[in-house]
Amino acid sequence: MVEPTSDRRNVNKVTDWTSLNYVVVDVEGNGQQPPDLVELAAVPIVGGVIGEPVSWLVKPEMAIKHFATRIHGLTHKDVAECPAFADIKDDVLSTLKGAALVAHNAHVDVDVLTRKLGAWKTPEVLDTLKLARRLVPGQDSYRLGNLVDAFKLADGLPEGLTPHRANHRATYDALVAARLFVLLATKARSVEELRGDSPGGGEDEAQALF
Repeated sequence: MVEPTSDRRNVNKVTDWTSLNYVVVDVEGNGQQPPDLVELAAVPIVGGVIGEPVSWLVKPEMAIKHFATRIHGLTHKDVAECPAFADIKDDVLSTLKGAALVAHNAHVDVDVLTRKLGAWKTPEVLDTLKLARRLVPGQDSYRLGNLVDAFKLADGLPEGLTPHRANHRATYDALVAARLFVLLATKARSVEELRGDSPGGGEDEAQALF
């Protein structure tokens, strides 16, 4: 039996990963459970090219806990005069519109955004943690910081964006995650490979602290 021509086209169709638009996000939280947002950064990737980051500082409903400050360096005083999330919601939605969402350990960021954005329809989500496990096997750890060191993803970033001591901020994390995604997408080459089955779970996923 000869396969219909239209079916052959569908089977053989491979879509270059650069044909889609992506936005890489990172959130920093206040340490509450569930976490509230104190900082959000988004980095577009269009045509395979990483664009300029945009970020927002947000005043959370509850004060930032000390252990969260130890992670990102932000205190409640730093965000006391910042807008509430409702005031930036439209800007955030506009930034996310029409793009696949990318994040490292993505369920954390998606959970926060889903709670803050209400009726927002979650787009396609690509998790660089799961992609890295599949596409660059054999790493000692798949935490973002370890992958940044392994592949020198922070090289050439402006000095003001590099982490201060142990602290890391949303813009830095989103930018290095964007570089990681481009590295992984180049290895995958196609959207279909990026969407392939990948392992989940593991100790690294428990490392997202807020």
